[in-house]
Amino acid sequence: MISFLLWNIQKKDLRESIVKLTKQYDVDILMLIESPYKPIFVLSVLNKITTSNYFDYSISLCDHVQVYTRFPSEFAKPIQEDNRFTIRHISLPGATCFLLVVTHFVSKVNTSDQSQAMQAVDFAREIIRVEKRVGHSRTIITGDLNMNPFEDGMVSANGLHGIMSRDIAQKNTRTIQGKTYGFFYNPMWSLMGDATPGPAGTHYVNRAEMINYFWNMYDQVLIRPDLLDKFQNRDLEIVSSDGEYSFLKPTGEPDDKNFSDHLPLFFKLLL
Repeated sequence: MISFLLWNIQKKDLRESIVKLTKQYDVDILMLIESPYKPIFVLSVLNKITTSNYFDYSISLCDHVQVYTRFPSEFAKPIQEDNRFTIRHISLPGATCFLLVVTHFVSKVNTSDQSQAMQAVDFAREIIRVEKRVGHSRTIITGDLNMNPFEDGMVSANGLHGIMSRDIAQKNTRTIQGKTYGFFYNPMWSLMGDATPGPAGTHYVNRAEMINYFWNMYDQVLIRPDLLDKFQNRDLEIVSSDGEYSFLKPTGEPDDKNFSDHLPLFFKLLL
């Protein structure tokens, strides 16, 4: 089993909560977005709390995402990066290898929904190129996508093609006008809204605009069909506490003064 923790920490000093979460969830792969820390500092903090050391293998091109793993370099190689994403080939002895894609996608602050959707097409093509290079499509995408699961860049066939239904995703592909497109399964759909076990989303914003969702599901994990037998929906959680302090205000929104405007995301793969 491999455990993952993702958190956009909004350039905040959240080292105490990061350490608590890493211990509480026994995290194998820690992914930080908008981190204010140098990797050497994060490693020094993490490696005080565990007997199995964490490592960092970032390439200098990727300055939006930091990935820390318990695996030596030969088992967690970065094979493609730019300033917005990193792709790691996780290949552990005796376990199924897979691609881990971690991204901090372009923000809505400076980019229109239409531009995001177009850039999602380029992002999807990059992932497909890497899948062809390594010879398999056992791929996970996670990160701050800065889009909700229902937006065009997330659901379009030539975009990330993230589907809410596991049964549909397990069909692997669909064909449109003679061209075949592969699915991702997006379990974040089932965590949206207040009838779910945790918060209604991972990010909250209240704008004085005619259309306002309030809660957004920007932090996501998408899984290719070839890995779905390794993933159970019960092993996915929007984290709202570090075990001591709540990340939510008394009113229920993320406490962006003391913590981050994003909530962490935890998930596991049964590898």
